[in-house]
Amino acid sequence: MKIGFIGLGNMGAHMARNLASAGHEVTGFDVSDVSVEGVAKSASAAEAATGADVVITMLPNGEILRSVADEIIPAMRKGACFVDCSTVDVESARAVAVQANEAGVLAVDAPVSGGIGGADTGTLTFMAGGSDEAFAVVKPLFDIMGQKAVHCGGSGAGQAAKICNNMILGATMAVTCEAFALADKLGLDRQKMFDVVSTSSGYSWSMNAYCPAPGIGPNSPADNDYKPGFAAALMLKDLNLAQQAAEAADAATPLGEHARDLYDTFVKEGGGVMDFSAVLPWLKDKGHEDV
Repeated sequence: MKIGFIGLGNMGAHMARNLASAGHEVTGFDVSDVSVEGVAKSASAAEAATGADVVITMLPNGEILRSVADEIIPAMRKGACFVDCSTVDVESARAVAVQANEAGVLAVDAPVSGGIGGADTGTLTFMAGGSDEAFAVVKPLFDIMGQKAVHCGGSGAGQAAKICNNMILGATMAVTCEAFALADKLGLDRQKMFDVVSTSSGYSWSMNAYCPAPGIGPNSPADNDYKPGFAAALMLKDLNLAQQAAEAADAATPLGEHARDLYDTFVKEGGGVMDFSAVLPWLKDKGHEDV
């Protein structure tokens, strides 16, 4: 396919490279001067979108997505597919889909899970919203960039799945860090705690696959001075999106709200550039303070 890729940051650059390596003709654009192996550069987002079979965006937020959509949808040919892999609010995803459909363009919102590592190795999970026709067009591309793609429903369903998933992730990581901090205060060896919890009812992805305690379990950012696989600032962004959606839907999410508030404090105290599991060393010396 001829693919336009807009947003060549930490995630998008790897995704675009993997598509090019698989033999697709990829033209990329980013506001920064970024070079990606196998990806041709364009002078603008509209230029990257012109004549493409599929245009993929990976952008910071819904406001930027709407602005880029205004630029690229008029440049896209009828019948082409616009795939947004950003994590944005559900309302923006649905508004862009309506705009695309009115222009004769297929639309899929397909946020991802798996972080920078998953983007690099092509093992992302895609949560897709859109029509059956649109999903069928882009499924082969998801298979290159990821290991799994789930068609979650109509427009906005992919974003809904992503923010629900990351609300769980934020809350479970927060309480996993709290548990390790408590174990330290109680004199419980971290390895012994992991050995028990990882094979008991406290089992979770945050504990077993991404343990926030260095030297415990599989290698994780905790073993690399908490350099981000998924930055705390991005977790806060997703938790804010979840609370925005909960308010709009009149849904009670008290634990999600608590996790959001905890990460908000952590980021304000300088933790935003660290991995979201760095809440553990931050909590360790807090004692019984209100965080």
